[in-house]
Amino acid sequence: MVDAMVDRWDGVRVARDPVRCREQLMAAGRTLFAVYGYARTSVEDLCAAAHVQLRDFYREFESREALLVDLYDEVAIGGMRATELELSSEGIETCSTEERIRRLFDAYVRVVTRDPQAARVAFVEVLGVSRAMDEHLAMWRNVWVEFLTREAERAAERGHGTDGDLTVVVQVLTHSVDELLAHHGRRPRQVPRDWLTSELTRMSLAMIGPGAVPGASA
Repeated sequence: MVDAMVDRWDGVRVARDPVRCREQLMAAGRTLFAVYGYARTSVEDLCAAAHVQLRDFYREFESREALLVDLYDEVAIGGMRATELELSSEGIETCSTEERIRRLFDAYVRVVTRDPQAARVAFVEVLGVSRAMDEHLAMWRNVWVEFLTREAERAAERGHGTDGDLTVVVQVLTHSVDELLAHHGRRPRQVPRDWLTSELTRMSLAMIGPGAVPGASA
């Protein structure tokens, strides 16, 4: 019993299994968008790389942009799940605020940068595509604003303070995260993961303010 029915069509092997077809298109999108750019990659290019027919593409995705959205969501969901998992890890509730922030960012960064091509697509190729894509990114940014606001409020309860509006601080931090990850997406060899985690931790602590008692666990 084979996993999928595969036949020949004009010399191109075409996967008939919908799951495999989608996986092949996602893989093709990851590679072609990262290497050649979203704007320079056509649906035909994607089909050729994935070894599927044009009709197979439109059976899985409404448009090229729909594929881009799914590739972004794959990375974003992975990052969110990694962060949520870290929240339930041993010692996270008793460590210092600095250590907690570092651990959360480390979990997030490790997942979203694991595949350099996926990272470039998610943090570089999605920029400036369309109003609909911008709105989708804004939706995800709001999710992170809510998450980081809870963390900032927790830090405030444990003695940290900020001179500005907490909402503004978190929004600035969220945009800074996006910009640093876009920088990594463009130059992954020049922007290592550990540096990203350290820089995001440093910025977060600077924005939420120092603890009330220097050196105390917060």
